[in-house]
Amino acid sequence: MIADVKKTAEQKMKKTLEALKHDLAKVRTGRAHTGLLDHITVDYYGTATPVPQVGSVTLIDSRTIGVTPWDKKMTGAIEKAIRDAGLGLNPATQGEVVRVPMPALTEDRRRELIKVVRTEAENGRVAVRNVRRDAISHLKDLLKQKKVAEDEERRAQDDIQKLTDRHIAEIDKMLQVKEADLLAV
Repeated sequence: MIADVKKTAEQKMKKTLEALKHDLAKVRTGRAHTGLLDHITVDYYGTATPVPQVGSVTLIDSRTIGVTPWDKKMTGAIEKAIRDAGLGLNPATQGEVVRVPMPALTEDRRRELIKVVRTEAENGRVAVRNVRRDAISHLKDLLKQKKVAEDEERRAQDDIQKLTDRHIAEIDKMLQVKEADLLAV
């Protein structure tokens, strides 16, 4: 039973890290990366479809993403979807390729993005702590029901705390990397 509680807590903490990693990837730096367009959807014959499923997304250079639609009629729809996504991107069609240049970041914008990244990281830490709280409460319930001994419950709480500390350290490391990435000119 204790093993199940620990395993569940670890899985939830890992999911929190993955969600944070995904959220941090959305915060753009001055460099282009194809993952930036993953969550943008295009109206593909009446169905909302992610951009990577309607065309080939590639890096033309370090500051430009290229989208080559498989259906040439979708070029205008892809361009409109990227423009309307609220990322501050201004795509341009060049032949059959939609070019998406990354605008340079100003110092003020970099500071704003760092605040956003820190908020995301803090939300991740809170989520990890909530998982810890739920796991410890579950352990206390097991103790009340006399399904585990007191010393086993105490050891399990210590293990869950170590797990929490490890995941929070990982979040801090991800935050440092993203901040350095945003500050790099």
